[in-house]
Amino acid sequence: MRIVKSLAVIAAFSVAIPAMAQFRTEQRPDSIRIYMPDTLTLDLGENPVSLSLEDAMKIALSENISVKVADMEIQRSEYAKKGSYAALFPQVDGSASYQRTIRKQVMYMDFDMSEMMGSFPGTGTGEGTGEGTGEGETPAVDPSAAGMGGMDTSGGIEVGRWNTYNAGVSAVMPLVNVQLWKSLKISGQDVELAVEKARSSRLEMVTQVKQAFYGVLFAKEAFNVYKDVYQNAIANMDQVQKRYNAKKASDLDYVRAKTAVANAIPNVYNAQNSVILALWQLKAVMGIDLDREIDVAGSLDDYSEHMFYDIHQHDSLDLSGNSSLRQLAIQAEQIAQTIKVQKAAYLPSLAGSFAYNMMAMTNDFVFRDYKWSPYSYAGLSLSIPIFSGGKRLNDVRQAKVQAAELDMQRINAERQLKIAIRQSLNTMETNMKSFLSANEAEEAAHKAYDIAFKSYNLGRSTLTDLNDAQLALTQARLSVSQAIYNFVVAKATLEQTLGADFLDESGNTVLDAQYLAK
Repeated sequence: MRIVKSLAVIAAFSVAIPAMAQFRTEQRPDSIRIYMPDTLTLDLGENPVSLSLEDAMKIALSENISVKVADMEIQRSEYAKKGSYAALFPQVDGSASYQRTIRKQVMYMDFDMSEMMGSFPGTGTGEGTGEGTGEGETPAVDPSAAGMGGMDTSGGIEVGRWNTYNAGVSAVMPLVNVQLWKSLKISGQDVELAVEKARSSRLEMVTQVKQAFYGVLFAKEAFNVYKDVYQNAIANMDQVQKRYNAKKASDLDYVRAKTAVANAIPNVYNAQNSVILALWQLKAVMGIDLDREIDVAGSLDDYSEHMFYDIHQHDSLDLSGNSSLRQLAIQAEQIAQTIKVQKAAYLPSLAGSFAYNMMAMTNDFVFRDYKWSPYSYAGLSLSIPIFSGGKRLNDVRQAKVQAAELDMQRINAERQLKIAIRQSLNTMETNMKSFLSANEAEEAAHKAYDIAFKSYNLGRSTLTDLNDAQLALTQARLSVSQAIYNFVVAKATLEQTLGADFLDESGNTVLDAQYLAK
């Protein structure tokens, strides 16, 4: 749009050519010098690559950053989906631990410790047992040496050992979990939503490429128009100079002719700069290096045949292919599934578990003498939801409110899209009529300019009449190009709104270049 505005400014500036030529000068006409370049051509590099519209779109599909990001988002969603299905498989974990006792626990018993010790062989002092360490006598046994731990002064017994080792493996697997099963469907819809968003990115990118491509063609057409104006001004000046040298043209005509040439040169340069800027915009949208030398093939006239368009074929306003509505539809399915997931929270769940552990307790670090004690179990765990303070009920209500909000957004989106379609159709219809009128005006302006040029050479009209005819021809040619440009831009916007691209015959999304809009 910036390019179109700049060209409009150039056209407005060209209107002032006859008026600017009326300023008086104190110099003699033949002493006025103006700069006239040898050639005024587009400098697009030594060997620019000429691209058609289809070529530009195919390059953009492989190089455009937004398209690449959208494809990566699809991969991310697919990985997330696979990760969610992992919840159906057993979750196996291994563990290992070491514990060093700083102070042992003390155990107390409600009986006489001396009586308990006397019940062990060799620890009593009663009759028949003997005392001391003489022959035939049973020596006294230290309680700690008997494996009963130490005994503190208050009558407690220290239990445990200084080093404890644990190692094992455990597994948990959901057997019946309705909430989990239903939540997996949401992950699959996330992938579907990512694919539709990628399609939306491609649709937007295709529209941008089309509009940028048409912008280059329009800028080149404007350049050709102003170049022809410059060349006509040169021819007029040569003719006026001959008449001036023959004393058949006034000083005013001679000055006006030179002024027309001087004013035509900046317009050509501005139009040339608009072409360069339009090409940069196209390269940026395509995602290629800005220093790469390219050109566009064809002209706006090649698209004039598409202007005879059946506007009424879109009276039904079929929005089934619109990407925004398709995304809202997928989100509505996700919310509906979310409601089922929240309701499934009221149902019991069943899980299976298994564990196998090995433990060793020692007072030293002689690993080869450790005795490892195995411990394992397998079981079932049934969880029955009873009371959660209303959380589950409020979760269901929240999901239902989200569904109602999304439905209202869908209704509003449909209204806005219908307005956008009507606006595009009205713009296309208006420019169809403008094109026909501008074509007739261009033909008439050509005839008027030829007549004015011949009449001036015969001395039957003034240079002002010739300049007016040139201005009318310039405006008519730009009006034709402007009508074509406005039409194809509105058509590209309409195609994006309808979302016909990247859909197969069944309406499924296919992210392939062969589904480009023709």
